Amino acid sequence: MTVQAKDELVPHPVKDQLPGVDICINSNPSWAEAVILGFQHYLVMLGTSVIIPTIIVPQMGGGNVEKAQVIQTLLFVAGVNTLLQSWFGTRLPVVIGGSFRFIIPAVFIALSNRYNAYLDPRERFEQSMRSMQGALMIASVIPVLAGFLGVWRIVTRFLSPLSKAPLVLLVGIGLYEQGFPLLGECVEIGLPELVLLILLSQFIPHVWKLKLPIFERFAVLLSVGIVWALAALLTVAGAYTNRPLQTQFSCRVDRSGLVSGASWIRFPYPLQWGIPNVDAGQVFMMMAAVFVSLVESTGGFIAAARYGSATFCPASVLSRGAGWLGLSTLINGLWGTPSGSTVSVENVGLLALTRVGSRRVIQISAVFMLFFSVIGKFGAILASIPLPIIGALYCVLFALMSAAGFDLLQFCNLNSYRTKFILGFSIYMGLSVPQYFKGYVITTGLGPVQSGSATFDQIMQVIFTSPATVAGVIAYFLDLTLARRHPLTRKDSGRHWWAKFKYYGRDPRSEEFYSLPYGLSKYFPSV
Repeated sequence: MTVQAKDELVPHPVKDQLPGVDICINSNPSWAEAVILGFQHYLVMLGTSVIIPTIIVPQMGGGNVEKAQVIQTLLFVAGVNTLLQSWFGTRLPVVIGGSFRFIIPAVFIALSNRYNAYLDPRERFEQSMRSMQGALMIASVIPVLAGFLGVWRIVTRFLSPLSKAPLVLLVGIGLYEQGFPLLGECVEIGLPELVLLILLSQFIPHVWKLKLPIFERFAVLLSVGIVWALAALLTVAGAYTNRPLQTQFSCRVDRSGLVSGASWIRFPYPLQWGIPNVDAGQVFMMMAAVFVSLVESTGGFIAAARYGSATFCPASVLSRGAGWLGLSTLINGLWGTPSGSTVSVENVGLLALTRVGSRRVIQISAVFMLFFSVIGKFGAILASIPLPIIGALYCVLFALMSAAGFDLLQFCNLNSYRTKFILGFSIYMGLSVPQYFKGYVITTGLGPVQSGSATFDQIMQVIFTSPATVAGVIAYFLDLTLARRHPLTRKDSGRHWWAKFKYYGRDPRSEEFYSLPYGLSKYFPSV
């Protein structure tokens, strides 16, 4: 009895790799299951690929045709970039898609006075797109050089579990505006999707035991299919006939304009909008967005490694991933999209929801991206899913992404006041500072930084409206400077645990998860 009582008081042990993952990075489900899971990942990443062009393209003068073409292009480059990252980058099961952080510079470029001279909407769209292309292509130099020259490796070597936690946490939570507010635009379909997704993925598997984990693995497909059918019935029945236009746009299944605007077959190709233009101010704004996406992608890499049941990424692997992320942004600019590349947060959350972190599944999802980007009409049908359904998915998937940040706290001393201050202050400021910048724009129409240079003001707006960047930089700085020489600081922040993952060769498992294919690792001994 004494031994049993003592065992009950033992805290949960620290785990280098997340237990409970059904299929890890190097394992593969059956081909049939892998294809369905890959399609599910494709379905999840559609939301961002539709939302970004929906916001930006109308500001550029484009209509439904241009919006459909941009979505097809964004899907195509996402497929290419996902394959490159999974083969030669970090080798993690991550989808590389568009980023919301590029919306501010893209809209700023689209609304520039120089494009008012173009009266033809198509010509204005192409001219503004060319400027975005040129800015993206030059801005991609930052992560390319930071990654392949080892600068990002030096930076990330000083990360500890304590400084990683706010970064990873705010990557997901920082997108709260894309969750319930998007769902709330049509509660009658958004709320049923949220409730049904939680029931299918969390409750029913514990009540109804099946030989195959259908509900755990395919809850997104099942719930979206059911609620999408409900939305179609409400549309056909005339439930939204006399409702306001905004409600009809959010709730109806026939108001996106993507199906009519998409062509049957169209191959996105480089420089399809013409020769890119370059403006120094626009380049600097895109550089700020590229830096923010690099910081947020680093948090995404860390979470994906955890949900794939891998060990944490060595600094050299994160640097390698940063380099390929820069090449992905270069590809985005070359093909012509209004957004650079980043790790898809919702797809990382889906790894946790399905408990499948297989690299093969992600590569299959990339094939779906390529296929549906070319077969435009079929891809447009899927892309026309009402956005409140997507918002309901985000409520769960972004939350699971954020939960990976709490994971890291098991390696820290939470009984330390230093730990509490760094965590509390960085997370609070990561939420408060972006809210101040966004609120200032809403009330005054301008950002709080008014230096006289519109370009510099927008750069500050891009950086300080990213919760993950603000929280990550504050936590990183405080962890390196606060009570640095105190004898307990190293253990309190978890640095003693991180030491074996700081360099590639320190832990034998790193080669198992992150080695390059086709024998390429021998040509890159530092990684």
